[in-house]
Amino acid sequence: MVRPIRGTHIDLEKAIRQTAWRQIAEKGAAALSLRAIARDLHITAPAIYNYFPSRDDLVTALIVEAFTALADAQFAALEGVAERDHAARLTALGMAYRRWAVTYPQRYQLIFGTPIPGYHAPGEITAPAAARSLTALVGCLEAARRDGKLNMVPASHLAESLTNQLVTWQQAVAAEHPYILYLALIIWSRVHGMVSLECGNQYPSFIETPEAVFDAQVHSLVAEYITA
Repeated sequence: MVRPIRGTHIDLEKAIRQTAWRQIAEKGAAALSLRAIARDLHITAPAIYNYFPSRDDLVTALIVEAFTALADAQFAALEGVAERDHAARLTALGMAYRRWAVTYPQRYQLIFGTPIPGYHAPGEITAPAAARSLTALVGCLEAARRDGKLNMVPASHLAESLTNQLVTWQQAVAAEHPYILYLALIIWSRVHGMVSLECGNQYPSFIETPEAVFDAQVHSLVAEYITA
């Protein structure tokens, strides 16, 4: 568990995080080292342990920071967009997702990329931040459903076990309808897949403008799920 930061130590805690992000950008998350960070900051290793007792504590803090920033970017994307313009709001969320990922690739890869060997995220710490990153999308879909503008594909094809899981999730996040959560997962996975291809440089070499592919995908999603 990361210890509370007080007084003038706030700047050092921030410097540790910034140096960690820089180290991840240069060498990858798996190479993250508290001792290397201490050397970069010209401080002793025990000074870092006052804030992050282990590398895993630092990784956990960075994961929470990344998910929080992603969620903030999602909510910010909805500012100024009319509440009843569900197509525009869903489009804004998709575009903001890609924009955040390409602007902060290290943060994106830390939470969605290759797992760090030997690291196991403590769900009680990371799960709330991860869940919040989907909250804006869920809210957008719920609003569209209330206005009768959401294409609710029949849920008869869902396995009973999946339906039960969605109901459990619904109770945990106080969502209006369990199927909304299923749609949120599907929409997120499609947007996420396109972004992951771009961030991982996995597009075919002849695709020179991945943002154009992404734009087409988002507009296709909106047309599929939001009715006129």
